[in-house]
Amino acid sequence: MTDPTSERPQQPRPVDELLAEVRAPLVRLTPREAQRAVALGALLVDIRPAELRQRDGVIPDALIIERNVLEWRLDPFGEHRVPQAQSHDDVIVVFCDEGYASSLAADSLRRLGLVNATDLAGGFQAWAATGLPVEQGERAARPE
Repeated sequence: MTDPTSERPQQPRPVDELLAEVRAPLVRLTPREAQRAVALGALLVDIRPAELRQRDGVIPDALIIERNVLEWRLDPFGEHRVPQAQSHDDVIVVFCDEGYASSLAADSLRRLGLVNATDLAGGFQAWAATGLPVEQGERAARPE
């Protein structure tokens, strides 16, 4: 039996290097740009864990899809997709708390063929700091 740790496809590298690499092709959106994109039909997707949503609130009309099921919920071919995931051409703006994990998530979606996936620069914290709408309440605990 082959030891799976003996076959490393790449040299180890810092996560900041990987982050820079995956961000290079992304057109990351500011909070106001993301708000405009949503007005034009983009899907805004909150991947933060429930604890952060409960603590800080949620962005109205954002889909709540936790990171561990993101690809399954947004794959237009998938049997577990959310109804909003209609096409590989959908514009999808993913956000996390501060805009780091969301860049990696957007890269993963792009690898699935969702060519218009990107993320919100600065994440939820940037959205809230800009003064854009945030709501509190029970919706914060429910993923899609």
